[in-house]
Amino acid sequence: MISFMRTLALTLLGVWANIRIMKTPQYHLTALTEFLSKHRVATMEQIRAALGDPARCTVFRKLAELEAMNSYSHRGKYYTMKSIARFTAQGLWRFRTVCFSRFGNLLETAETFVQRSDAGYSAGELKKMLGVKTKHALTQLVRDGRLQREKIGAVYVYFSAEKSLAPKQRRARNVHAKASSASVIVSNPDLAIEEAKATILLFSSMLNERQRRLYAGLEALKLGHGGDAHIASLLGMDPHTVARGRQELIDADCGGNRVRASGGGRLSQEKKRLT
Repeated sequence: MISFMRTLALTLLGVWANIRIMKTPQYHLTALTEFLSKHRVATMEQIRAALGDPARCTVFRKLAELEAMNSYSHRGKYYTMKSIARFTAQGLWRFRTVCFSRFGNLLETAETFVQRSDAGYSAGELKKMLGVKTKHALTQLVRDGRLQREKIGAVYVYFSAEKSLAPKQRRARNVHAKASSASVIVSNPDLAIEEAKATILLFSSMLNERQRRLYAGLEALKLGHGGDAHIASLLGMDPHTVARGRQELIDADCGGNRVRASGGGRLSQEKKRLT
C-alpha cells in the first residue's frame, strides 16, 4: 500500500512538473504593433495569421489593448491603430479605399455628422462627405429614434432627434435652399426655385475649374455659416474646394493663376514682322 501511494505521488509530481514546463502560447502586443505599423490596415484574418492564429477572442483582447479601431467602410472588416490614423478636421481618415472615423462605425459617424450640422444632411450629401453610401445607416438611425427625417423638395433631409436642435436645422435648411437661388430669382421673381437651381448648374458647367471654384466660394459667402456644404451639394463639388474658393475671394487671391499660360495666344503683328 505504501509502495502504491509512493508511486502515485511520484506520478502526480511528474505530471505537475510537466505542466509547469509546458509553455502557453504567447501573443505579444509587439508583434501586432509592428504588423499594423508596416501594413497600416489589416483584416481579422491577416491579424490572426500575423499573431500565430490565436482564437478570435484573443485577437479582440489584443486589439483593445492597442486602442485599435475598425473601418466604417467595407462593413467594418479592416482594423488599424489610433496612433496610425491621421484624421482630418472632420474626424475622418482614408487609407486607399478604406475609411476610418474617430467617431466609430458608420452608424455612429453618420449620427455625429448630422448632430453637428447646421442644416441637416441628405443621404447624398453625407455620401459625398463620407465616401460611402449612407442611406441604410440613416434609415436605421431614424428607426432607432436617434435621428429624424423630413422630405424637403424631392429629397429626404435628416435632422437631429433633439427637440431643441432640430427646428434650428430646419430653419437653416430652408434659408439655404432659398438663398442659394436668390441671385437668379431676384432678376426674375417668377422663376421657380428648381428652375433657378438648373440655371445655376448650367452656368457653373460653362466655367473652367478655377472660375467654378471661385463662383462656388461666392455663393457660399452669400449663405454664411454652413454655406460650403450646401453649395458643394448643389454643384456636386467637394466642400473643401468650395472653402478654398471662398477663402481665395476673402484674401483677394483670385488673379494669380491664369487659365492660359503667360505668353500664350497669337503673336502680335509687330513681333511677326521682327521674326
